[in-house]
Amino acid sequence: MRRVVWVLLLLFAFTIPWEFSLDLGPPLGTVARVAGLLVLLAAIPAVIQTGRVRNPGAMQWLALALWLWFCCTFFWTIDAPATLRKIRGFFQVMMIVWLVWEFAEGPRDLRLLVRVFVAGCGVLAVLTLADFSSPEAVAAGQYRFAAYGQDPNDVARFLDLGFPLAGLLATRPSGWLERLLALGYLPLGLTAVVLTASRGGFIAAVVAIVGCGVLLARGHARLVWAGVGGLPALAAALWFTVPRETFERLATIPQQLSRGDLNQRLNIWHAGWHAFVRAPWFGSGAGTFVSAARLSPIDTAHNTALSISVNGGLCALFLATAILVLAVALAWRASGVLRLALVISLLVWTVTSLVGTVEENRTTWLFFAMIALAGRLAEEEPEALAACFSRSVTALQK
Repeated sequence: MRRVVWVLLLLFAFTIPWEFSLDLGPPLGTVARVAGLLVLLAAIPAVIQTGRVRNPGAMQWLALALWLWFCCTFFWTIDAPATLRKIRGFFQVMMIVWLVWEFAEGPRDLRLLVRVFVAGCGVLAVLTLADFSSPEAVAAGQYRFAAYGQDPNDVARFLDLGFPLAGLLATRPSGWLERLLALGYLPLGLTAVVLTASRGGFIAAVVAIVGCGVLLARGHARLVWAGVGGLPALAAALWFTVPRETFERLATIPQQLSRGDLNQRLNIWHAGWHAFVRAPWFGSGAGTFVSAARLSPIDTAHNTALSISVNGGLCALFLATAILVLAVALAWRASGVLRLALVISLLVWTVTSLVGTVEENRTTWLFFAMIALAGRLAEEEPEALAACFSRSVTALQK
C-alpha cells in the first residue's frame, strides 16, 4: 500500500508546476488538487495498515504550527469566508511536507522527486512555447506568453526553481534519458522564461543559470563552455522570433529598479504596510490581504513576507522565518553538489518571494519538503546520499 502512495506522490509532484493548465472545474479543481486528494486518501489507510508514523521533523512541526496559527486567525478575521477558503487552501498545499517525509525512504526517492519535478517544469515550458506559437496569440499581437490557465509571473517563478535542480541532475545523470531531461530543460526553460516577459522571473532566472554554471563547473567544465557557446545562438533565435515588445519590457528592468514603481508594486506595498500597522501582532486574518489593504480583488501582495505579515501578523512571520532558516540549515547539512544545488534553489526562491506571493504555491511546499528529506537523509544515510548525487547510479548500486 505504501508503494501505491509513493507512485501517486510522484504523480502529484509531476503535476504541480503545470497544474493550472488542466483545471477539471468544480468540485474537482486542478489536476494537482485531484492528485493530492488521491495521495491523501491512499496515505491514511497505508499508515493505518502499517500501524506506524515516522516521527515528524522540525520542518513538519513548524509547518503545522503555521497552519494552526492561520486557523486561529479565523477568530479575529475581517473576512470570515476568505479566511475559511485560505485555511482549506493552505492545508492542501502544505500537506505535501508531511507526505514526502512519511513515504520517501532513501536517496533514490529524493532523486526521483527531483526528476519528476524537473519533468513537470519541462511540461510547463512546453505549454508556454505552445502558447507562443498558437495562431490566437499571433493574431492578437500578444507579447507575454504563458501556459494555458497560468499567470506569466507564476510560470517564470516555477521554471526558475527547476534550473538548479536540473543542474543537479546534469552533474551525474543516471542515464541518457535523465541527461536529456536535465540538459534539455536548461535552454527550454530559459526560452520559456523570456517569453513570459516577467521581469522578476528573468532576474531570478539569471541567478539560477549562473548557479547552474557553478554546479556544472565542478567536474563538467566542458558542459559549461558548451552552454556559454550556445547562448549566442539561442539569443539570436529568440531575437528573430520573439516580439520586440517582449524584449522592450525586459529592458525596463534597470529603470524599474532605479526609479520605477515596479509595476505598481510600491503602491501595493505601501497599502499593505498600513494594513499591517493596523494589526501588527495577530494580523487581519488568513486570506484578507486585499480587504485589509483596501485593494482591488484581483490584486495580490506581490511580496511573501508582507502577505504573511498582514494575514497573520508578526506571529505568522516569525514561524515563516523559522521555516526558511531551518530550510537553510537542512540544505547545508547535505554535502557536495546536493548542498550547492539546494542553497542555489533557496536563493532563487528568496528572489522570487520578494516580488511574488509564493507561500500559497504547492511548488514552495514541495521544495521545502525535498529540503527536509535531504536533511534527514544527510543524517541517516550520508554515504548513500553522497553516492546518489555525487557519483553515477551505477556506482551507487555496487
